[in-house]
Amino acid sequence: MTITITAFERSPDRGRGLARDMRVRWALEEVGQPYDVRLVSFKEMKEPAHLALQPFGQIPTYEEGDLALFESGAIVFYIGERHAGLLPDDANARARALTWMFAALNTVEPPIFDRALARILERDEPWYEQRLHALEVSIRKRLDDLSRRLGDADWLDGAFSAGDLLMVTVLFRLKGSDILDDYPNLSAYVARGEARPAYKRAFAAQLAVFTAASTS
Repeated sequence: MTITITAFERSPDRGRGLARDMRVRWALEEVGQPYDVRLVSFKEMKEPAHLALQPFGQIPTYEEGDLALFESGAIVFYIGERHAGLLPDDANARARALTWMFAALNTVEPPIFDRALARILERDEPWYEQRLHALEVSIRKRLDDLSRRLGDADWLDGAFSAGDLLMVTVLFRLKGSDILDDYPNLSAYVARGEARPAYKRAFAAQLAVFTAASTS
């Protein structure tokens, strides 16, 4: 059965690899599974056909036969469960990888994503500077803890796993900022993720969509 995922027809990240379909593309590339992509416009994302797959009108979605999934973390977990390459065989290591998946999405990502939104949507608000400062303090606290835990290791818990895949995509949103630059081991960690052949293939596929849209 062919796997089909959805992605932005015109991504607001301008091809930088920040849209969350990148996580799913990368996961599928890591496990060697081919997939099709159905591009959706912002209008289509709010229409009944898409809402039947993603009740919040977002991307990505994942379809395989009569199975339809939403939420990038859940999709990556499902892919890791079905195919070798993202979750360890050892039960305890597998559980730890799952823990890091939750940590990436529930603990590290929220203030990082909120900072990105604030920089776009709240710049003209009187509370903007105070809001930005509070978010950056929160981000640095999380990165302090993460940097200390990673230390000089290549990955979070032995071999590369779905936990690293999600954590790298979360941290990628800070790439080029003075925040991430202050943590050399985390900057190197992100670079190792980007250097993986599966990541490069996924990024090229996502960038090609933006490039095609911008020239049409």
